[in-house]
Amino acid sequence: MASNDAADKEERLKSALWYSIGQYIDEECLTSDLNATPQFIGALTELVYTQIANTARDLEVFSKHGGRKVINTDDVMLLTRRNDALETMLKQELDRMKAAEGRGEGQAVAGAPAKKRGRPAGKGKAKA
Repeated sequence: MASNDAADKEERLKSALWYSIGQYIDEECLTSDLNATPQFIGALTELVYTQIANTARDLEVFSKHGGRKVINTDDVMLLTRRNDALETMLKQELDRMKAAEGRGEGQAVAGAPAKKRGRPAGKGKAKA
């Protein structure tokens, strides 16, 4: 039953994606005096859905590799490492958002614990 619910949700998501892509393509066809077949819209929907699924999987893997349960901006920036234009655009937007929040490049998010850097201050044996 759980897999049936997941399959149902996936089909609803694909249907919503197909509808949105169809609306966008229709608008573009009207302004550009072009025509798109339903097969083209279906193929484009499958392509976009596959790309979204791959991106989600990659973000989860990056987050787990970083020892986190929550995906953060570092994971997204790692995802863009092979697309210089996208990386630059997202970096600029991230910097703009940080500036709007009053945080600088190295400042932590409000409420989040600060990252500890350097060696731990323990009672280890030091070499003389």
